[in-house]
Amino acid sequence: MYFMDMNREQASKHSTSQIPIPDTDERVNEIAKHIRAIISLIGEDPNRNGLIKTPLRAAKALVYNTQGYQQDADNIMSQAIFEYAGSKMIIVKDIEFYSMCEHHVLPFFGKISIGYIPTDSMIGLSKLARVVNVFARRLQVQERLTSEICKSVTRTLKAKGVIVYCTAEHLCMKMRGVEKQGSSTTTTDYSGVFLNDAYLRNEFYNLINAQYP
Repeated sequence: MYFMDMNREQASKHSTSQIPIPDTDERVNEIAKHIRAIISLIGEDPNRNGLIKTPLRAAKALVYNTQGYQQDADNIMSQAIFEYAGSKMIIVKDIEFYSMCEHHVLPFFGKISIGYIPTDSMIGLSKLARVVNVFARRLQVQERLTSEICKSVTRTLKAKGVIVYCTAEHLCMKMRGVEKQGSSTTTTDYSGVFLNDAYLRNEFYNLINAQYP
């Protein structure tokens, strides 16, 4: 297992705000044209029975799997912030996600756990899962995915601290290249009180790994 503790200041910027995005139908049709060309370039016949509708199906799937470019995580979270008097850690663990590696456009997938210590407000639990989807449904690397989730939750919730733990399997390592089937990657990122408090970090790790009868 590879373990990386992300430094937010070293994480690369990942913004699409300057890129104009056509309407969905226009995008799907344009992508389908390119996929049809790719099918031909790899030596297949796009006109054979099993492939006639493949370009359109694949284009729709790609648009769906990258829908995070049209979503705003901060806006999603701001719709479900509530007053909260507590001060202990809140954790949503094992949020499943599916993403696509930006280097080979192959899937990687796994689970993300998010913990935070509130100041005077909390967020609707489902919104944390939606935030994961916003950033996962883009061309990504796991290290940046982890960092972006942490930054967004920290910025919007204004919590005392946020911590994110992500573990994933990458098909770019399993079906090509080194072809290591048992490999997985773990990344973490944290902010606020978690930065200098190893006890709090360990409490989070212990809680997400706890097994109860």
